[in-house]
Amino acid sequence: MIEFIAENLAPIMFVSLIVFLLLGYPVAFSLAANGLLFFIIGVELAPMSDSINLSWPLLNALPDRFWGVMSNDTLLAIPFFTFMGIVLEKSGMAEDLLDTIGQLFGPIRGGLAYAVIFVGALLAATTGVVAASVIAMGLISLPIMLRYGYDRKVASGVIAASGTLAQIIPPSLVLIVLADQLGRSVGDMYAGALIPGLVLTGLYMVYILIMTFVRRDSMPALPLAARTLGSGVTSLIIALLVAGAFAYAAHIYLYPTHGENADILGATVGVGFIYVVALLDRGLKINAMSRLAQQVIIVLIPPLALIFLVLGTIFLGIATPTEGGAMGAVGALIMAAAKGRLTMDVVRGALTATTRLSAFVLFILIGARVFSLTFYGVNGHIWVEHLLTAMPGGETGFLIAVNLLVFFLAFFLDFFELAFIIVPLLAPAADKLGIDLIWFGVLLGINMQTSFMHPPFGFALFYLRSVAAKVPYLDKITGKTIQPVTTGQIYWGAVPFVGIQLLMVALTIMFPQMVMHYKGAGTVVDPNTIKIEVPGFGAGGGGLGLPGGLQLPGGSPLDQKPADQGGAQPQTAPSNDLSQPPSFGSPGAQPQTAPSNDLSQPPSFK
Repeated sequence: MIEFIAENLAPIMFVSLIVFLLLGYPVAFSLAANGLLFFIIGVELAPMSDSINLSWPLLNALPDRFWGVMSNDTLLAIPFFTFMGIVLEKSGMAEDLLDTIGQLFGPIRGGLAYAVIFVGALLAATTGVVAASVIAMGLISLPIMLRYGYDRKVASGVIAASGTLAQIIPPSLVLIVLADQLGRSVGDMYAGALIPGLVLTGLYMVYILIMTFVRRDSMPALPLAARTLGSGVTSLIIALLVAGAFAYAAHIYLYPTHGENADILGATVGVGFIYVVALLDRGLKINAMSRLAQQVIIVLIPPLALIFLVLGTIFLGIATPTEGGAMGAVGALIMAAAKGRLTMDVVRGALTATTRLSAFVLFILIGARVFSLTFYGVNGHIWVEHLLTAMPGGETGFLIAVNLLVFFLAFFLDFFELAFIIVPLLAPAADKLGIDLIWFGVLLGINMQTSFMHPPFGFALFYLRSVAAKVPYLDKITGKTIQPVTTGQIYWGAVPFVGIQLLMVALTIMFPQMVMHYKGAGTVVDPNTIKIEVPGFGAGGGGLGLPGGLQLPGGSPLDQKPADQGGAQPQTAPSNDLSQPPSFGSPGAQPQTAPSNDLSQPPSFK
């Protein structure tokens, strides 16, 4: 029995960790306790198995592993983006966006649902924090959707799903953690996840469009009395066309000096121009634009500018993700100050929440380091690799099995726990199968979104439950009694969106180019054009590192005439024929003609 345990310590250790977690122990302490417990067992059983490589001196490696966690610059982006998201939540940006975009889409059926999805994508690209997005939209849009007759399940599902877009649309916190665990660039992970995130947003909108035809009464249009900004879509379209014309003109002007960056700079000029025009139009009461166009431009452009400040600088290579997060945090403070909502209470609350989340992540990561030290010491990584690479179906079978595993584990673990426990075990097997780890990370990121959406531990559902009405209440606008939203309605409303997320996983597997575009087009090289030139050996008696030997760039010594020495006449450089060794003359001898280079004879020394 002891021999059996010694030979199978890796799977026993993994199952024991799952039992620890299911018993409800904190994840960080479960990881560390499990690792230390099995370290002691492994040291005692090491003489009985060749697969156990543990000894007491190995514990000396723990301080270095802990220091590696705490000195990781990449993880600094987590507190920056968390702070930025919470400050933006307090600044009222979500409220302004939902009100304005809701007015824009209001005249069509499902307009409020479209607005929630659109604003959810914008908040995801500015905050990267699921809790902030779901709570903000639940507080602001859910009462309005219930007021105008939206189906409770549809309204709940849309809000919860739109909030989880912060999981996959950069600057997502989970993408930072995945990039760190996979040993890849955060910038590449962001670039790879951008298109799948936008496609997922589009799929949500397609579902709402279908529902407006299948269940026409589930999402009515806003009544005319509720559209306080009036009409004016034509004015908005004209303003966008003018902005596009200025952007194109700026692109043409800047292209000769800025090259490929001219399109981004041109768009910046166009957006800045129309924003200034809208501000002047409102401030000077010219009213050349409709009120709707003014409000959409003035409300929408600041968050777009913040997105460019964060993601644009990262994609252009101007800033690292950590630096982009720092700039985003400063930008969020400026936006809150501009709205007059930057108070010490806001800053204190944001710092408290940021510290709590950062400490949570750090402790889980430290616990994972203790667990992995023991797990690798019992060759657990080899066990997992053999288990996964031996699956039928090769790469496709591996991806299907891994995504099913992550999907079911997401019922019990949140994305941080999955990223720190499961991903380090899966990555070596994926790498051995030749799977691009950025593509693999984006796949897992989309899959981990479901951990926020499905019962019993879907955190997005908990966030929405905390702000949704639990008892009937009197609506101040209509004077009607609004019935509460039940927990069952929230859960059932999330089910279709979980299915859409799984569909997105399948589409990403089927069309990997959605992610692989991050590599760029690449440069095609014709092998026939490759020319290799070997540096020559000069005539100055040179060897390697001496005059006449292998030279650094900047000119060959064979192109230079030897300098006069002692009044001697300049000599003609001998033919540089490497098929023969050089001849070494005696001191004072007359210059000799380069001997015929015959390697069949040794050199002559006079």
